Amino acid sequence: MSKHLALAAVVMTALSAPAFAASTLTLYTSQPNEDAQMTVSAFEKAHPDIEVKWIRDGTTKLTARLQAELAAGGAAPDVLLIADSVTMESLKKQDLLTAYRSPEASRYDAQLFDPQGYYYGTKLITTGIAYHTRAPVKPASWQDLLKPELKNMTTLPSPLYSGAAQIHMATLMNDPQLGFAWYQKLKANGAMPQSGNGGVMSAITSGSKAYGVLVDYMAIREKAKGAPIDFVFPKEGVSIVTEPVAMMKNAKNPEGAKAFIDFVLSDEGQRLVLKQGYLPADPKLPAPQGFPARDSIKLMPFDPAKALADTDANKKRFADLFGNR
Repeated sequence: MSKHLALAAVVMTALSAPAFAASTLTLYTSQPNEDAQMTVSAFEKAHPDIEVKWIRDGTTKLTARLQAELAAGGAAPDVLLIADSVTMESLKKQDLLTAYRSPEASRYDAQLFDPQGYYYGTKLITTGIAYHTRAPVKPASWQDLLKPELKNMTTLPSPLYSGAAQIHMATLMNDPQLGFAWYQKLKANGAMPQSGNGGVMSAITSGSKAYGVLVDYMAIREKAKGAPIDFVFPKEGVSIVTEPVAMMKNAKNPEGAKAFIDFVLSDEGQRLVLKQGYLPADPKLPAPQGFPARDSIKLMPFDPAKALADTDANKKRFADLFGNR
């Protein structure tokens, strides 16, 4: 390689290197690695002056790490993008978040973000009913899982292990037509819990169970791959996990954190959610491929603050009913 070509290569590398960004933003996220990389790359493209350093893990492990770092007086992230609003509500009550009024929030349903601006939902991951394609009954309602002809055919994720299952239980507990009585009848009909959503999906696709309570995208993605599974959004409605975003208190780069929050809530950020195969939080965008029309999906009311307050009681009731599964 000539000296001129070598020099050009060095210059191009230097110009493209994120080390020359004007500022650095630290992100903790529970998004799957591929989704997280897509999100970060899109944000850095929109904000070339900001380099994102990100750490990915499950929400429970990330919050444990965060608490340990804060207790030790170590560095903390600028922004969080984690699974559920109940965790965000807990962090808010611990005074670990900073409120920010994003101008992008005006398009969103009020139940998807904190009224004071401490966190904002970025997508809708719903929990409905999955079933094997050879199941004897095509369910349309949560009550269908209680039918005698479905005895011993149903499984569900445990709120003792799954955050989505915890939110689902909190949601159903506040519905007068369902409530804890629904769980009691489900147990009486032979339902057996798995530890998490992955176990539920495996039980259905393997044929060991015909029905299961499951998050939408798992079933819809597996169906697209040819697995013998279908998914229905029950007529009473579905619970939602919103994957909220929030700025940490004492963030080292608060302006970068605000820019990140605005980006994931923006039209561009929401279209990325759609591209990733999730239901965007932005109501004007359509549902992704494999989902029914957006206006046919009924969302059940959910109060994160009440769910947080009821967490221990709900877990105990589930454990007393089903055992520590």
